[in-house]
Amino acid sequence: MTNGLRIEKQEPGPLHVHCQTEVEVKHGVGLHARPSVTFTRLAKSFPCSIEVAVNGSDVWLNGKSIIKIMNARIRKGSILRIRADGILADEAIRALKELIERNFDEEKKHGRTA
Repeated sequence: MTNGLRIEKQEPGPLHVHCQTEVEVKHGVGLHARPSVTFTRLAKSFPCSIEVAVNGSDVWLNGKSIIKIMNARIRKGSILRIRADGILADEAIRALKELIERNFDEEKKHGRTA
C-alpha cells in the first residue's frame, strides 16, 4: 500500500563545469557604462559564478558586479580572461565572449556602423 508519494529516478542535471576563455575588447571606448551594464546583466542571467581577469592579471573580479567591472577601467585592446564555474558555465562563457565580439550590440542599438 502506498501513501501517494512517488519517487522517480531523475536523469542527472547539468554538470558542474569549469570553463575559461580569452577575448580582446575591440569596443571603441572599452567597457564604459553601457557595455558594463550589458555584460553584467548577461552574466547575472546564468546560475554559475563568473569572474574576469584583465590583461593577464591574477586578480579575478566578480563578473556579475557592475562596480567591479566598471572600476577595472577595461579599455579597447584589453585582453579579458573570463572563467565560469557551475551549472551552465560553458553556455555563460560562450554568450559573454560572443557579446564582447559583437561590441555589446551597441552599433545596432544606436545606429552606428563599425
